[in-house]
Amino acid sequence: MKPRLPYGKQTIGQEEHDLVREVLNSDWLTQGPRLGEFEGALRDLCRVRHAFAVTNGTDALFLACRAAGLGPGDRFLTTANTFAATANAAVMCGAEPVFVDIDPGSLNLDPILVEKALAADPSIKVMLPVHFGGLVCDMDRLAAAADHHDITIIEDACHAVGGQWQDQDRQWHSVGSCARSSLTCFSFHPVKCLTTGEGGAVTTNDDQLAERITLLRNHGITKSEEILEKNDGGWYYEMHDLGINARLTDLQAAIGLAQIKRLSAWQQRRLQLVQQYDADLADLDQVSTQTRPNGEDRNCYHLMVVRTSRRRQLYDYLHEQGILVQVHYIPVHLQPYFRKRFGTGPGLCPETEKYYSEALSLPLFPAMSDQDQQRTVAAMREFHGKNH
Repeated sequence: MKPRLPYGKQTIGQEEHDLVREVLNSDWLTQGPRLGEFEGALRDLCRVRHAFAVTNGTDALFLACRAAGLGPGDRFLTTANTFAATANAAVMCGAEPVFVDIDPGSLNLDPILVEKALAADPSIKVMLPVHFGGLVCDMDRLAAAADHHDITIIEDACHAVGGQWQDQDRQWHSVGSCARSSLTCFSFHPVKCLTTGEGGAVTTNDDQLAERITLLRNHGITKSEEILEKNDGGWYYEMHDLGINARLTDLQAAIGLAQIKRLSAWQQRRLQLVQQYDADLADLDQVSTQTRPNGEDRNCYHLMVVRTSRRRQLYDYLHEQGILVQVHYIPVHLQPYFRKRFGTGPGLCPETEKYYSEALSLPLFPAMSDQDQQRTVAAMREFHGKNH
């Protein structure tokens, strides 16, 4: 029987083991020095003023929405082609979703439809674009629309850590630099481009938003003398807002420190695999891939998504071969919770729904061998040869 080939997989080396062991032998398992070191490495990676490592990507999104002032009575704009966490984080703030359809090539928010939605609905306060699969959205277009309507942009970059994108003036920006947004959020789940086990991060260049994140991720509690209403002594603290415990541990931060050193090499390997998939599948009429940037591509791809009219049959066939492809994602607006609470349903985002009916994510991770990729491509060709 052939070995099972997952669609995604973490890479853990000796340095991760060594750094975690150092933390275990230290005085700090949480709220210690490794967390600060990891946040410093994130700031350098993203070229941003502030970076906050947190418990997971969902909490990163929730904290960013809270810091941006999203609350009851507000509406937020996002894509339905994402994991539920994107919309859930904003709904948990009390806000109502406005789902906008995708561009069928990029699979990201369609800027034309975003512009129309913002013009039609002045109650929208926040936009949550998702860099689907690691391909960065058209941030110039989205930012221009947001600025025109005084909308705060929070980038959901949970798929895209380590990537770079080029603006309309040909300038390159690191994902997380917040060049066209107020805040950016990351996930460090094991199948993502960088992992801390579970974990996430929020980045921003705005000092006031940074103060809000600092407070909200620690129960709303502060010991800052600039904020305290009084001070009874060195033990004294005050709770100034309703926050959560979203602190990343030093154990997780140690893993992240080792990972971030290899992220650039992993980005290049992911890109190499994506480009090889694109080339190898180009002559299969029944299969199409996500569009890529014109010119140089510096995205850090989390997913290798394809579209096929025989998705269910191909999914089952590849699983029978031990190739554990996956589907990303079931459109959020079709989930029972959103249908029942917000009245969403089929027909709201037709391009998203069509994409979902054809979507398949092929194996993609840095440790994947050329032979693993050739095996996947050969199985897809065999399937289409039998089912042409």
